[in-house]
Amino acid sequence: MKQAISTKSAPAAIGPYSQAVKAGNLVFLSGQLGINPETGEFAANNVSEQAEQAFKNIGAVLTEAGLGFDNIVKTTVFLINMDDFAALNAVYAQYFHQPYPARSAVAVKTLPKGGLVEVEVIAAS
Repeated sequence: MKQAISTKSAPAAIGPYSQAVKAGNLVFLSGQLGINPETGEFAANNVSEQAEQAFKNIGAVLTEAGLGFDNIVKTTVFLINMDDFAALNAVYAQYFHQPYPARSAVAVKTLPKGGLVEVEVIAAS
């Protein structure tokens, strides 16, 4: 059985998908861009600030699910430029502590709305 999770404290889905879905003790969050939910615009035009906003959005969805960053077991990071990997890591390190979640990082050609970074996570309760 699955349950959709959503909050107005993170950007609304821009397509036919849920912000997150809980299935058993796992919560699967859709990818979050660095969009400010209050303005509907990107937080800035650089990876660091977009990543910061993406993690704030993730935090809002996790809170709605009754979870936090310590519950994250897997992350997937999508970057349009791998030269931004170090900048992403600097922001990422502010949100995670050992034992770190498993992670994949992938370079992609483009992201929705012209974003520079997108992060999706899986959390366990």
